[in-house]
Amino acid sequence: MILSLEDHYMTVEYDFLKACWGQPTERTPVWLMRQAGRYLPQYMEVRKNVTFLELCKTPELAAEVTIQPIDYLGADAAILFSDILTPVEPMGMELDFNPGPVFADPIRTKAQIDALRIPEMEEDVPYVLETIKILRREFEGRVPLIGFAGAPFTLACYMVEGKGSKDFAQIKRMMYAEPELFAALMEKVVEMDRQYLNAQIVAGAQAVQIFDTWGGIVSPVDFERFILPYVQKLINGLNRDGVPVIYFVKGSGAMLDLVKKAGSDVVGLDWYIGLNTAREILGDDVAVQGNLDPTVLYAPQPEIEAQVKRILDENAGRPGHIFNLGHGILPTVPPENARFMVECVHRLSQK
Repeated sequence: MILSLEDHYMTVEYDFLKACWGQPTERTPVWLMRQAGRYLPQYMEVRKNVTFLELCKTPELAAEVTIQPIDYLGADAAILFSDILTPVEPMGMELDFNPGPVFADPIRTKAQIDALRIPEMEEDVPYVLETIKILRREFEGRVPLIGFAGAPFTLACYMVEGKGSKDFAQIKRMMYAEPELFAALMEKVVEMDRQYLNAQIVAGAQAVQIFDTWGGIVSPVDFERFILPYVQKLINGLNRDGVPVIYFVKGSGAMLDLVKKAGSDVVGLDWYIGLNTAREILGDDVAVQGNLDPTVLYAPQPEIEAQVKRILDENAGRPGHIFNLGHGILPTVPPENARFMVECVHRLSQK
């Protein structure tokens, strides 16, 4: 089932989508980054029979684990279960998880960049698009579905470093010492990202989030020079009529004015900046998402409730707020605490 843009508009009454557009809602919508994952016993039951990549590439199973947290948490939006590196693999890079992502042959030369191909999304990642179609059928009238992609810089970090890094010396060396090489890589990744997100929108994603996990590892000056132009190009290239775009940059508290220039409809916030301060910087013309410290979910429930109330009070009832964690939920969090947090958001924000 391919959905038209008219189909996307039919779901605008969801509180999550209304908040994305800065419209008033009856209560603050809430979802959690990484809400499908290892903290849920029902996820681990599925996961024990397949590898992580097999789970991502099996639509029925990916759909099942996407649905699990909606059933358990009562969250107001679902996010597609996949991985930000899924579309990088068919560009020609061998990907494994051990346990984190590892590329066997990191990008270091122009020849390697030239060899990267832009995937044909329906042929190279059909499982992602099929998962979206399954989920739209399952969720219709219940919750909206968020698609996602890694931001160009964050993907480039993994592609150049080969895996996670403490100092990101290789990608920064390329930025500073070989800026033309860096630009060539970023242009290619932007085009892949653009086609990937647009394919998700055609398949039925009702919102999309761009994850820039490593966007905060550079100074504001370098963010403006090396990251911002490519995110702007990506967002400007999306078929986003009726489909809000969320841009989340971890570690961006000192440069939210620049993050806003990317042009997203919603800015995701980590916990390093107060919600009220962030809203003053961003203004009323952009929605915000966040920003509870994920480790608060280890606290006793009265403390969780107090922290939820604090963030809601910081927002002061202003429209355009989606409650979320400031980063992904941690694997060892008690699932009942995550469910309690969602219940608190709904109860305390009810008009």
